[in-house]
Amino acid sequence: MYDSPLSTFGILYVISEWVIRILMLFYVPRRRSSAATRTWLLLIFFLPIPGLLLYIIIGKIQLPAYRIAIQHAASRKILELQSKLLPAGITPPIPEYLLPCYQLACKLGDFRAVEGNHIEILRDYEESLDKLIEDIEKAKTSVHLLTYIFGDDRIGQRFAEALASAVQRGVHCRLLIDSVGSHEAFDRLVPWMREQKVEVIEVLPVGLFRSKAARLDLRNHRKIGIIDHQIGYIGSQNLVAPDFVEDHPNEEVVARVTGPVVAQIEALFYADHYVETEVELPGVQNLVIPEKTGSTSAQLFPSGPAYPRANHQELLVALIHSAREELSIVTPYFVPDDIFLHALRTARDRNVKIDIIVPLNADNRFTRLAQESHYEELLDCGIGIHRYRKGFLHAKHILIDHTMAVIGSTNIDIRSFALNAEASLLVYERAAVIELENLNQRYLRDSDPVDINTWKQRPAWKQVLESLARLADSLL
Repeated sequence: MYDSPLSTFGILYVISEWVIRILMLFYVPRRRSSAATRTWLLLIFFLPIPGLLLYIIIGKIQLPAYRIAIQHAASRKILELQSKLLPAGITPPIPEYLLPCYQLACKLGDFRAVEGNHIEILRDYEESLDKLIEDIEKAKTSVHLLTYIFGDDRIGQRFAEALASAVQRGVHCRLLIDSVGSHEAFDRLVPWMREQKVEVIEVLPVGLFRSKAARLDLRNHRKIGIIDHQIGYIGSQNLVAPDFVEDHPNEEVVARVTGPVVAQIEALFYADHYVETEVELPGVQNLVIPEKTGSTSAQLFPSGPAYPRANHQELLVALIHSAREELSIVTPYFVPDDIFLHALRTARDRNVKIDIIVPLNADNRFTRLAQESHYEELLDCGIGIHRYRKGFLHAKHILIDHTMAVIGSTNIDIRSFALNAEASLLVYERAAVIELENLNQRYLRDSDPVDINTWKQRPAWKQVLESLARLADSLL
């Protein structure tokens, strides 16, 4: 009996689908959580070819091999400078039961704690930008900035003009901006800044026809600045107007730092610059170590796919397991995995007081649904969830037992832990923690606590949407 070409094609198509299912059954589970593995395999089982294409685009969380090699080379350069960067390794002033977490941070990041720093917490959006521009206007030797979003707006224009003016004074100005987060700036502001001799580097460039183009979802999300090797900035704030997302004016927290830890922040900038250009900047081997300016012990903690085992998540989980009194988490995106949730439940079972502060009005509905899918489980075990109603709270910090703070750019979600390059500052000082605790009290006054009984009465259709969003979030 004669088989038509159409029927032959149909048979081959079915065979190809089963080949994909079987091959991916062995490939997908490698270096992936069980939840993400189940979700990917479920998608590929029902939609083999679309699922395979989606997996090729966003499924592999590792950087390309050539970028990993460059990152390792940059990390080796940092390690070679350790004796100068860290002339005297110290034990930070934290309770003994938290010391293993500090040792873990040293192992998972490139740096150890250094003393003699001064930390200024900047909480007003415009004030922190004004402060940074003021420091740029006073710069005498160098300005190094790295940000995810450099806005094509009034803020971006102010920074562009400040950098151009600094260059005219003989200051070396280098700006690293993410290709996706800052895509609008590349049309107008970047060409103008380059004409003014500001060195602008496109970080993780994307494009179908670009050589060694980066994946769209692997981003550099860090926000750091270094002025004259003496002043450092690190936190959650991009260089963009607060209302860059319509109807969601951002609120941020930034640490302005002076003292020896600034050298660590600058070393990270040098490393990222090297990863993008493979050119070693002048002065790297003679990195300036600032004089002591205060009494705070602090430590830079970089994270991202170039580091082993989702290092930031691993550190936070260790801190949660070690906490004995209180945890306070401020984050715009809270979509944790099972490991993180288990750590929170276990801490609460040990009577650790836990408060999570998130924005009431999220800028991404899908992420908000995935976030809300965790609320009932957290509320059931006594964890407080507070939804901040004044603006979009984009700040990201964690306070542990009134004695330690983590401030930076990292969200509590899979994207930040596994896909984005992030930077955080570990602060070991009671005064700085108290300042952030007071700030959190203000957040709590302007927040609506989620009531467990009211939350359980939400409509069934909303619960279904939450579950679907939570399932899709595992496609990483």
